[in-house]
Amino acid sequence: MTETLDILIFGAHPDDAEIGMGGTIYKHTAAGYRVGICDLSYAEMSSNGTVEIRQQEAAKASEILKLSVRSNLGLPDRGLWIGPEPIAAITREIRKYKPKIVFAPYWEDRHPDHIACSKLVQEAVFNAKLRRYEPDTPSHTVDQLYFYFINDVAESDLLVDISDCHENKMEALKAYRTQFEAVGANNDFVQTPLNQGYLERVEAKDRMLGQKKMIPYAEGFITKLPYMVDLF
Repeated sequence: MTETLDILIFGAHPDDAEIGMGGTIYKHTAAGYRVGICDLSYAEMSSNGTVEIRQQEAAKASEILKLSVRSNLGLPDRGLWIGPEPIAAITREIRKYKPKIVFAPYWEDRHPDHIACSKLVQEAVFNAKLRRYEPDTPSHTVDQLYFYFINDVAESDLLVDISDCHENKMEALKAYRTQFEAVGANNDFVQTPLNQGYLERVEAKDRMLGQKKMIPYAEGFITKLPYMVDLF
């Protein structure tokens, strides 16, 4: 029987979740929460690296972040479109792990796959609770859906202080050497926004978000539903 997760994070590609919320992931796994990542694609269209190497890098990052599970739906990179098949695949993943909280990329981003992933996850979270949708698998209602930033940043509804684990986040990101460094066999690589100081920009973004609460580093999130607490 599959063990349930407290948090399930979806990304279009391996490294999306680490960019947007690697610190939040580590903070929760270190506190004993069961956290998983589901990558929609193998990023087979990436200009640098190979699918095999990227999977090795994802495994190393997962180990650093102490994930309980990491899965990949094998959907086509640069072919993520709203349709019944990908929505059903994501819905089954939600029902399989029954997370309390789901995260998806923010719906505005320079990369079309991140936008598509955001829309697909929203559809799947809704469908997961419908008992007559794919009735062979039990329905599951997600308590909360949050959105994390990859490239574009908006005004956050929620900040998580990651000052004490920012180094862990950066270590996980550095596991993706083919993406963030100019490395390759016989210099077989091309320049992309990712290997031209991207990690420095990630750090700057986390510093900027932390500045709003006068803390060293933070990650920001958006929710379309009110954030509810019992007491202030």
